[in-house]
Amino acid sequence: MQRKVWFKAKRYGWGWYPVTWQGWLILVVYVFILINIFREIDSASHSVSDTLINFLPQTVIVTAILILICYMTGEKLRWRWGK
Repeated sequence: MQRKVWFKAKRYGWGWYPVTWQGWLILVVYVFILINIFREIDSASHSVSDTLINFLPQTVIVTAILILICYMTGEKLRWRWGK
């Protein structure tokens, strides 16, 4: 029995793209979380550098979670040069 992949590997290069509604939902939730993190930090910050310094660590964590989800539910990852 073959599992259904949520993310397909890109034809050229490295990475994935969503191909099912579950994959698209994960991507929309990821963007929504990043926007909310930025708005929360920006409302409490006093300068641009303060905002960016506080936003970066949380962005790295959320992006790592997205990559982990893509790795677990997507095609095997490798560098691709087309067909």
